[in-house]
Amino acid sequence: MSDRILLQNMVFYGYHGVHEHEQEHGQRFYIDLEIEADLGLAGKTDNLVDTVDYTLIYRIVKDIVETRRFRLLEALADHIATAVFNTGSLVSAVTVRVRKPAVPIPGSLDYVQIEITRRLRT
Repeated sequence: MSDRILLQNMVFYGYHGVHEHEQEHGQRFYIDLEIEADLGLAGKTDNLVDTVDYTLIYRIVKDIVETRRFRLLEALADHIATAVFNTGSLVSAVTVRVRKPAVPIPGSLDYVQIEITRRLRT
C-alpha cells in the first residue's frame, strides 16, 4: 500500500528515561508518525469518517508522551503504535520515530532516535 499520513516533528514535554534525573526533570521529545492506510475511499467521498482522523491521533500521542512515564524509548514508541491501532481506524501499519536530544552520553550528538514499525496481521 502506498497511502500514508505523516505527522512530522511533534514536540512534547515528557519524563522518560532510565536515570532518575530524566524522570524527575523531563525534557522535550520529538515524535514522527508514518501511518499506512487505504485512503482511496476518503479521496472519493471527501468525508472524515472514511479516513484516519489525524487530530485524534495527535491527541493520543500527546497524552501518552505527556502523562505516562517510560524508562525506554522503545517502550514509549511501542505504546504509541498500539494506541494508534486501537483507534479502530483504517490503519494497516504505523512507523513511530522518537527523538531524545538530551541523552546521558559523554559525547556530542544532536539526538538519539529509535524507530519501530508495526503492521496489522491479516
